[in-house]
Amino acid sequence: MPKVEIYSSMMCGFCHRAKQLLSHKGVNFDEIQVDMDREARTTMRGRAGGANSVPQIFIGGAHIGGCDELYMLESLGELDALLAG
Repeated sequence: MPKVEIYSSMMCGFCHRAKQLLSHKGVNFDEIQVDMDREARTTMRGRAGGANSVPQIFIGGAHIGGCDELYMLESLGELDALLAG
């Protein structure tokens, strides 16, 4: 399974939804909280093409997008293939 990373914030409902879907699928992920970490947010922005909103999700190093994009991949039946590597 490829490495899954999610940049998040503690009070973000979309972050919770994204993590809930990944957890439901049994996916282990690295969570990087950007609430009070300017360096982490700067890194996230650089990796996500300038996006400043959370969550920002990466699977196998590839930028997936946010919560909506994650759920779209799931609804299209494409998420499992990405998670399988």
